[in-house]
Amino acid sequence: MSDLFVKICGLKTASDVDVAVAAGADAIGFVFAPGSPRTVDAAGARELAARVPEGVLTVGVFRGQPVAEVRRFAEESGVRGVQLHGEEGPEDFAALRAGGRTLLRATAEHVKRCGEYGEDLLLLDAPDPGSGKPWNWGSADFTAPEGRWLLAGGLNPGNVREAVEVTGAWGVDVSSGVERERGVKSPELIRAFIEAARG
Repeated sequence: MSDLFVKICGLKTASDVDVAVAAGADAIGFVFAPGSPRTVDAAGARELAARVPEGVLTVGVFRGQPVAEVRRFAEESGVRGVQLHGEEGPEDFAALRAGGRTLLRATAEHVKRCGEYGEDLLLLDAPDPGSGKPWNWGSADFTAPEGRWLLAGGLNPGNVREAVEVTGAWGVDVSSGVERERGVKSPELIRAFIEAARG
């Protein structure tokens, strides 16, 4: 499973970005949604994104924000991807497609396949994103979506390998599961998560 796609989300410091990149993360997420202890502004994200090599995807994470605001933040920060949590429909993804960015759709709903809204990557999140509470990926009625999808919600170095084996996820996304306290990342946990995820 060495080709498992791993996204480390909610990074706020240069050292955390450097650790995640060095440990082999495929994507780095910057939270632009208001009200999170992980929120960064566009200028701060631009400085952090500039540290990330071309082969690693930088993603701006939004929740229920107008498309115009999403576009502005994406342009000002220079992120190469946009992740939408909320009630956005296919028309919103189409409106953001023009920027040439990788589009991620995050949902807590059961979805049959990636790409239904025009997204490039689908992220199955817990009902309460960023809370560290796991999504019920182990339930008998779980059906993995088709295509490129990431499992998120309640993952940590101790359970990520089992989660990948049970669900067959194409990738994984973590935020609170690599924190030593809410909003503060642990370099050791970031490294341990990526190592465990890839088995």
